[in-house]
Parts: sequence; structure tokens; C-alpha cells
Amino acid sequence: MKLDSIHHIALIVSDYDKSREFYVDKLGFSIIRENHRPERHDYKLDLKCGDIELEIFGNKLTDPAYSAPPARIGLPDWPREACGLRHLAFYAENVEEVKAELENLGIFVEPIRYDDYTGKKMTFFFDPDGLPLELHE
Repeated sequence: MKLDSIHHIALIVSDYDKSREFYVDKLGFSIIRENHRPERHDYKLDLKCGDIELEIFGNKLTDPAYSAPPARIGLPDWPREACGLRHLAFYAENVEEVKAELENLGIFVEPIRYDDYTGKKMTFFFDPDGLPLELHE
């Protein structure tokens, strides 16, 4: 068996429009496909992220069939993080520059620190549902 790359990462979001604005308009990912799936009462947005796709699944708050997914469980609300996806890490050639760009868009970014194991600069910010997103050199 040969599994040597990731094809896509899928995220379930609580507010499709808010997440679309965040990932497309603020972070700048380009849209590959965008589909309404009426049989599932949701929308699916496929975004280009380097060599992989980022899939966003969610409902519009204006949809009468809207049903919010359960909130993400993690620190500080829970003594330990839940199993599953911990965070997404994006490579940034210059963490300081990307941090400044995000902050100019009104996105809170934690202070830059150094990865204990790689010695590379890193920091975190969060998507509208609180999913940690990492910048890593």
C-alpha cells in the first residue's frame, strides 16, 4: 500500500457564510467548487490549499432546516482535548508577515513562539468555530 499525500481535509462548520468569508475572503483560498446539497440541507465548498483541497461543509443560518452541529470540545472548556482533528497547520515562509496580515484583517493571532522540536517559528489563530489554525515556518 502506498499512501504518500493527503488529498483533502474536511471541516464541518456552524455558519457556512461566515466560514466562507473567513477561508475565501480573509485567508485567500481559491474556490474549486461550491455546491448546495438540498438532500442534506447543506453546502459544500472545495478550496485550493497548495496541493490539497480543504472541504467546508455547513448550513446557512437563513435555511429553515438549519440545525447547528455540536460545538467543538477542547481546552479550556474540557480538561483534555477531544479525539480527532487537533488543528490545521499551514506553512508560512515568513510567520511575522502572515501574522501581521491576519491582524490587519481583524483576526487575533497568538504571540509567535518557537516549536520545541523543530526550532521553527510558529503561532496560532482560530477559525469562526474555534478550530486552531497554526502558522509554521
